[in-house]
Formats: sequence, structure tokens, C-alpha cells
Amino acid sequence: MTARYCSLPQQSAPSFAPGLTAERLGALTGGRRMWVNGTVLHYHFFDADTDASVIPVPGTGETRQVSWVGSKEQRDAVREGFRQWQDLGIGVSFAEVGDRREAELRIGFQAGDGSWSTVGRDALTVGRGIRTMNFGWDLTAPGERGTALHEIGHALGMLHEHQSPVAGIHWDDEAVYADLAGPPNFWSRDTTYASVLRRLDPAEANGSVWDPQSVMEFPFGPGLVLEPEQYRAGLHPPGSLSPADKEFVLRWYPPTQPSRPPALVPFRSAPLGLGPGGQADFTVEPPETRAYTVGTFGDADSVLVVFEERDGEPRYLAGRDDGGTPHNARIRVRLVRGRRYFVRVRLYSTWGSGETAVMCW
Repeated sequence: MTARYCSLPQQSAPSFAPGLTAERLGALTGGRRMWVNGTVLHYHFFDADTDASVIPVPGTGETRQVSWVGSKEQRDAVREGFRQWQDLGIGVSFAEVGDRREAELRIGFQAGDGSWSTVGRDALTVGRGIRTMNFGWDLTAPGERGTALHEIGHALGMLHEHQSPVAGIHWDDEAVYADLAGPPNFWSRDTTYASVLRRLDPAEANGSVWDPQSVMEFPFGPGLVLEPEQYRAGLHPPGSLSPADKEFVLRWYPPTQPSRPPALVPFRSAPLGLGPGGQADFTVEPPETRAYTVGTFGDADSVLVVFEERDGEPRYLAGRDDGGTPHNARIRVRLVRGRRYFVRVRLYSTWGSGETAVMCW
């Protein structure tokens, strides 16, 4: 029997300034959806009677309401999924909140709508009253606990493993389209292509080696995979976190250090002293409420992210990779006196002296 699969919401491709090198484009593509390490991701389960989709009733001209609210057993299955990811020791943490306005991840359980999630920071583009994740079937059924792990993997920025360009999978395309067009998925050709057959950009892949045991890998029945030959009879990942899953998330989200970052004083530059791939964090406590510019200067290709401290936790505020010069990043953002902010700088490449500084003004 065909398994039920995760259908990712389709997003338009990002646009970048012309003239960027292939290395630079790869760095931007690969990291654009990842959270700032140390972020606390707040999640909320929809719980109100009005939390629902209104869908048409075929052949009647009428509509009906389908709830997003899940049972305690379903919510507990998702909570356990968050705990398993957290137990890997990653630098991103999770906290359940009762107010949806405080949640980056908002979770529904609409039956019949499939299981899906936005990918990483794409969740920030979704309205506060809208789902960023849905579970469309019973997570307590045998073999379905892995669905929660899979969707949380998407929320952390991971994509489907079978779409990796290093997987080397040769599909029987028409057999895949036909299989997923039937029950229980009833997918269109566009959905099947987007979630199964499309190959990812190398920079988007979860790793440099295909991991058929990954929780981000779909199970497939016989006759869909032509190559590698050993999977012609089917591909059956265990539905649990693999060593490669752990390696990937720890590479992006290493355990955070408790020490407080140095202060970034307005109108005073701070040398970075970083090489390619290096990263530095700073705190900013603005002396007045107004719009500030945070930027880098020097011989390096850099990306900046600003986030605000709320209740002792970092919350994403802004992140950009453009500005007044071709290679130095600039962010224009309003900062409020009496609040603490954090600036993260990451260098992707250097040239010349390699000397780089960051400043807020």
C-alpha cells in the first residue's frame, strides 16, 4: 500500500542581485532558511472553535468547517517529536506557548489536508493566524510517529532527502506520478514533481552524502525507483532520526555557549578577526529609540542577522545581505531604548587583507 507523504508548501524561488559568484549564490541558497543558532522556536497548537478551514462540499454549493484542533494524544505525539530533536543537543530550542502571536511555529491537525510544514524561516512569512505546520492523519497509529519528526525537520530547515542531487536516484517518473495520483495522497503532477521528483540545488541538500535512513526520506514501494538497483523492490527508512540527521543539525545549530557576546557600541567599529566561515555575535543596547543601520566594512563577503531579546530569549528581527557596497552587508532596523538586541555576523569569503569590522550607527 502506498504511504501517506508530506507535501511541502510551494515557495517562489528567491531573487538575488545580479553578478554574484556561484560560491556566493550557493552560500545564500543553502543558509537562507536556517534559523540563527541560539533561537528559541515557540510553537502553538491551535485550540479555538474558530480555528478551522472552510472548504466546499462537492456538488452542493455549500461549505463546511474543518477544525485545526487536535486531541491531547496528537499534541503529545508532536511534543515528543520536539523533545527528540532537542535531545540531540542542538543550539536551537523549543518552547510551547499559549498565545499564537508569540509563536513562530503554529500547528494544526486538519484531517484530509495532508501533513506538511513550512521550511525553516519561511515560517516568518506566514500570517500569525495561519498554520505553518499541519498533521492530516493519526500520529499515534503504528509507524506514524516519524511524521512528527519529519515535519519538525522541515521547520528546522531540512528538505526531502530523496530529492538530494547526490542521491543518484533514477525514477520511473510515470510510475511515480500514477502511484501518487491515487489513494491515499491524490496528488497532482505538480505536487508530485515538487515533493518527490524535483532535484534540489546542491546547496539546499541536507548533506554531501545521500542518507536513505534519514527521517527526511520517504518510504517508496516497489517499481518506483529504477536505480540504485537495491531499491527497485522498495525503499524503507525506519522513520527515526539517523546519525546523519544529527550531524546535519549540529553543523547548523551547534550547542550554544553560555557566555554573553561583547557589546557593540553605536558609532564605534568592532574588528571581527574572522576567517571564511567564521561567525561572531554582539549585543546592542541602543541609547535612544530610532532607526539604526548595522553594517560590515572590509575585505569580506558577509551576512548579518539582528534579533531582539524577549523574556531572556532571542527573537528574529531582521536579516539581509545587501546594501551600499557589493560585498558588505547592511541592515536598517528600528531599535528601542531599554531593550537588548543581538547582531550575528557570518563571513563566507575574504580577500585582500581579510580585515573586517562591524558597526552600528
